[in-house]
Amino acid sequence: MKTSRWALYALTVGAFGIGVTEFVIMGLLLDVGRDLGVSVATSGLLISGYALGVVVGAPVLTALTQRWPRKALLMTLMGIFTLGNLGCALAPTYELLMAARVLTALCHGAFFGIGAVVAAHLVPANQRARAIALMFAGLTLANVLGVPFGTFLGQWAGWRATFWAVTVLGVLATAAVARFVPALPDLKAPHMGRELRVLREPQVLIALGMTVLGFGGVFTVFTYIAPILQEQSHIGPHWTGAVLVLFGVGTTVGNMLGGRLADWKLMPSLVGILVALALLLVVFAWTMHSTIASIVTVFVWGVAAFATVAPLQSRVVHVAGDAPNLASTLNIAAFNLGNAGGAWLGGAVLAAGFTMPVVSLAGAAVTVAGLLATLASMALERRAVPAAA
Repeated sequence: MKTSRWALYALTVGAFGIGVTEFVIMGLLLDVGRDLGVSVATSGLLISGYALGVVVGAPVLTALTQRWPRKALLMTLMGIFTLGNLGCALAPTYELLMAARVLTALCHGAFFGIGAVVAAHLVPANQRARAIALMFAGLTLANVLGVPFGTFLGQWAGWRATFWAVTVLGVLATAAVARFVPALPDLKAPHMGRELRVLREPQVLIALGMTVLGFGGVFTVFTYIAPILQEQSHIGPHWTGAVLVLFGVGTTVGNMLGGRLADWKLMPSLVGILVALALLLVVFAWTMHSTIASIVTVFVWGVAAFATVAPLQSRVVHVAGDAPNLASTLNIAAFNLGNAGGAWLGGAVLAAGFTMPVVSLAGAAVTVAGLLATLASMALERRAVPAAA
């Protein structure tokens, strides 16, 4: 068990590095835009571009590397991550920065998808959601520690310094995976035909849709969190990082809470979490005009937002049965498709002339759509039980 714990911690380190890369750009949108001469809406596309890179890279890399040993694959993916961040640090133009972001993103989905399967394999069946949550804790800790520090570093020494720091972090994460993750010879290589057949199952497809919509509402709003805090809540640029720390604390609490709830009663818990998330986004449309109220809302929002992660990932692994690799990886792509769609929707709302509170209401509507997909999945499951009997 001790060996398994250190292996999970190594996966957490890798997830931390990837999480910093994905989210730190949000606190630097204004800086990147000013330096490269593009608008906030255009710099926001760096988030969408990254997310779409995950969507493409997840299934492609999973298919191309299906026979690779899992440990070697995880190390290779971290190598791609490191090279991509080096490219971000050196990129002289917006277009090259976008290309480097996409390269970095290619490893994201496969790392989390394969990592989730490895994490679940390392522990007993009744602890799998918590093991997945522990790996994803790296993502939430990135919000608590990495993103605020990266935002501060970028504002103090220039946004490129942030990507140099993340490049070093990539090297350390690769070393942690190499040192602590076991070879796992008993973890069979996926059979791609079986993995593809699983994708025809209605419950798998609905589960992927639940992730796109359930998490897409978060990024409809969070993509523009820095402008919201600075322009609507009247929080200074140098205090924005502190509020992001608070959001990160909330995501850490929510991630671990979601793992425990998923091991207890997965689908009912997920319904409750999505209801709370939608309500919080409606409330944020009002509280964003108050400094104190917006800070409180951001913290609680962070709890609800990341309480969805372990249940959504566990649901896909569960309904995929004995062929979870591609489905698990595609669910990471689904998270990022939700991210990309949410960022696009938020930008479209702003481009149409609406205000930031309307962006928050749009995010709530997307979350409600994810809730409806979850309820549909539960109804389909209930109908299947008598049929099986």
